[in-house]
Amino acid sequence: MSEKILRKILEKQGIFLGAKTFYEEAQAVIIGLPMDFTASYKPGSRSGPLSIRNVSKAIEEYSIYQDKSLEDYNYCDFGDLGLPFGNVSASLDMIELATDNLLQDKKFPIFLGGEHLVSYPIIRAFFRKYPDLRIVHFDAHADLRDNYYGENYSHSTVMRKVVETLGPFKVYQFGIRSGIKEEFDFAKENTRMFPLQVVEPLNEILDELTDKPVYVSLDIDIVDPAFAPGTGTQEPGGCTAAEITKAIHLLGKTDVVGFDLVEVCPQLDFSERTAILAAKLVREAILAFLK
Repeated sequence: MSEKILRKILEKQGIFLGAKTFYEEAQAVIIGLPMDFTASYKPGSRSGPLSIRNVSKAIEEYSIYQDKSLEDYNYCDFGDLGLPFGNVSASLDMIELATDNLLQDKKFPIFLGGEHLVSYPIIRAFFRKYPDLRIVHFDAHADLRDNYYGENYSHSTVMRKVVETLGPFKVYQFGIRSGIKEEFDFAKENTRMFPLQVVEPLNEILDELTDKPVYVSLDIDIVDPAFAPGTGTQEPGGCTAAEITKAIHLLGKTDVVGFDLVEVCPQLDFSERTAILAAKLVREAILAFLK
């Protein structure tokens, strides 16, 4: 697909709270990635980006946590990337090309998933621009499988692919509380994993990230399903909504160069509190990460 055609697909204004800036003037760009082709339990995260946009009007532009307002930031919402339904490889290629274009245009990308596999092509593009890139991965699941029932490209293998791309100990994993033994064995030799906890270990290693470009990938299921039930693979025992919000604020002290939030599955949460939490985290990320 040519860059010209891709840009035509992208050029449609979205509806996220306060996203009134045109692309040319925008510092940050929100883009949805409606893909859930490899969902291993309950599908539906392809509807996540639109649900996050729709509920964003339920929150304020002002953040009491940071004493900042979205009104003072220039960002746009390009809507969803038009991915070819069911075609995993073509979709990953399109996501990577879209990321390349955003980086070439010196935009700060904010991606809304979609399943977690969408993070892999994004990170590939970031790694080309930032060879010293570090990944901060918030998730209930390790996502370090070599394959999932014979499938190499899956939301269960995404961080394994990232490690294979970046090299060992460049992925920092927080809140992990689910996976097979082989994943945790792999993590001991290849990632910086901090199981179960989020804020305390993040605070302890923050100095390791301060001189590196950081990409943040946040799977909403890191949060306990009591706070965020709208996700396809719920895993009890997670952090609170307040804790993941605090983690975003801590990362504001580092050089975050991009952000994704994935795995919101709105049809599993009629209260919409999962999508509302996601929208709030996007607000806090904009205010914390844009300098």
